[in-house]
Amino acid sequence: MSDASAGSAPQRVCSELSRDVPVAAPGEFQPLRLGALSVWPPVVLAPMAGVTNYPFRALCREQGAGVYVSEMITARGYLNGNRRTVLLASSRPDESPRSVQVYTSDPKDAGEMVARLVDDGVDHVDLNLGCPVRKVTSHGGGAAIPVKRRLMANIVRAMVANARGKPVTVKVRKGIDDGLLTFRDAGRVAQEEGVSAIGLHARTAAQLYSGEADWDAIGELKSSVSIPVLGNGDIWECFDALRMMRRTGCDGVIIGRGCLGRPWLFGELAAVFAGREPPPPPNLGQVIDVMLDHARRLCEFFGPELGMLQMRKWSAWYTKGFRNSSPLRERLRVVSSYAELERELSELDRAEAFPLSALRAHRGKSGRVQSVSLPHGFLASRDDDAPPCEQFDAAEAESYDGG
Repeated sequence: MSDASAGSAPQRVCSELSRDVPVAAPGEFQPLRLGALSVWPPVVLAPMAGVTNYPFRALCREQGAGVYVSEMITARGYLNGNRRTVLLASSRPDESPRSVQVYTSDPKDAGEMVARLVDDGVDHVDLNLGCPVRKVTSHGGGAAIPVKRRLMANIVRAMVANARGKPVTVKVRKGIDDGLLTFRDAGRVAQEEGVSAIGLHARTAAQLYSGEADWDAIGELKSSVSIPVLGNGDIWECFDALRMMRRTGCDGVIIGRGCLGRPWLFGELAAVFAGREPPPPPNLGQVIDVMLDHARRLCEFFGPELGMLQMRKWSAWYTKGFRNSSPLRERLRVVSSYAELERELSELDRAEAFPLSALRAHRGKSGRVQSVSLPHGFLASRDDDAPPCEQFDAAEAESYDGG
């Protein structure tokens, strides 16, 4: 990243919304407590499908400390030894604490998977109760599970019982839609069943990623439970994390789409929580260096062909907002080799400054809303604790965003 002039504080490069947000005062915030884990700064990388694999987690971890959660891993796929599932759950010795997000709607599978993960050295397990994808909710999974309070309790209880003291957390949405909010019940169940923390993506499943996140709901959840609450939604700049925690009183923040193509956001977060001004964002040359590093890691982890296929979406996120980036992205989205990526990037002006317009530019999914699909008769009895009959393939489910 760009160096500040010797002997002077770095100039704040931010949007107007963040211009007057003060950095953390000494002692203003405390480490996030997840069971025996003490997390400082209180920052968690959101589990995101196709994103938070080991290469990206490692890039983020090198920028700043925190907890970096794997993309969603289905219990059935993991227990069946599905090769892709096992790969996505894997780690390296340098990753500590090691954190995995689990997807299941069956308490038996939940308990068995957590036991195996703990045997494999996992330090923290998160349960996905927020996936809004139609193919998941229509079979009673993901964001639909908190509708069934007893079912949620049974799943969480099985996980905690098999975690052998390792922290178990849950991540939820506000609810199905504005007419069926479930986050209050979910908070109560999580607390009663021994969950170490609850994360709230402050949108409903119907909203998907549209509109503004309802930070007031995070504050309401915080005031109603004694376990730590993690806030998620609309943290695009490091200063947004401070604003969220000051406004809601939450115990930590979950960083999702704001870090796509911007792993250095975690370095900025570490700075402001430590009471320092963040370093200025990288120029295009420094972004290119990160892109090439990321591509190398993806190719090493997934193999050259699949690694470069993965890199195509990252190339669009990294270059968003730079001059003439639209035609560049068109070329980058069809690159098939590391050498081809390197050639395309070598033609760019490495001295170009990071565009201010890109600081709050939305990356990843956004824009639309949906009518949430639930199984026939699903709402007839919210006290029914029978696991739903899921009819989609476990490996396929891992292509869905964890919400």
